[in-house]
Amino acid sequence: MWADETIAKPAARVATREGALALVAEVDGVMAELGKVLEVETARVRAGQIREGLAEEERKSALASRYIQGLEALKTNAVALARLAPEALERLKQRHEGFAQTLETNRIVLATARAVSEQLVRTLSAELDSGSRPSGYAPSGYGQAPRPAAGSALVVSKTL
Repeated sequence: MWADETIAKPAARVATREGALALVAEVDGVMAELGKVLEVETARVRAGQIREGLAEEERKSALASRYIQGLEALKTNAVALARLAPEALERLKQRHEGFAQTLETNRIVLATARAVSEQLVRTLSAELDSGSRPSGYAPSGYGQAPRPAAGSALVVSKTL
């Protein structure tokens, strides 16, 4: 077990309709809040505001953890929920479909931003490196010696 992991408490058993409705409402609330965070992150990353988009990473992580725990509680109490609050469970399933679309859009946007960033770094590195390679051949048939000034280092500032 890692030092930063916490032991999840087992989900409480639902025995009443009120308990079933409360569990569904709790999971629905966490899912809605996480969806809002994901939508804001997606919009900011799409706009190129990467730092601002990823600013709520801790909150997103905490909400995701609560959401997973809620799903586990729903699984544990699936039979009771289907018997005690079938309409609330059905509404939650429908809302979950919309949440899944939000999550997938967020995943695609983040993957695209990562791919673009990696490509920019590769392109920049290739351009910097191209000046250090010979661009032609010397009379002896070998490449010309690299120019001493062409081998400059790549410096990236994380404080921009």
